[in-house]
Amino acid sequence: MDTFLFELVSPEKLVFSEEVEHVVVPGAEGEFGVLAHHAPLLSTLRPGVLKVYKTDGGEPQKLFVRGGFADVNPKGLTVLADEATPLEQFEVAKLDAAIKDAEDDVADAQGEGAKMRAQEKLDRLKEFKAVFAG
Repeated sequence: MDTFLFELVSPEKLVFSEEVEHVVVPGAEGEFGVLAHHAPLLSTLRPGVLKVYKTDGGEPQKLFVRGGFADVNPKGLTVLADEATPLEQFEVAKLDAAIKDAEDDVADAQGEGAKMRAQEKLDRLKEFKAVFAG
């Protein structure tokens, strides 16, 4: 199977840079898979689990991402994540804190549009917690 370069970047560091076979990305409009030679695409991310299938054919490496962008281009896939943590290192307490912050954002939002965006973010975080905990 063909491979492509996948890079995952967080504000702190380059989290992942390697040739891979397949990546499943938690896009804002739903999960999408990227293989070699994928059509160009730019998507925002929702909080969720990004799955990286390496060339060894084993289980995917799973990473929690919270927001950001995914850019598929002829060179490969680059994900610029607000936060990226390997799932085995993920702390539920951080997710709980993000939910609390989102609840505060909903309460403090001024205007219908801002309140709606804040509520959508809160809903996505709660959905992720339900999937992660379940």
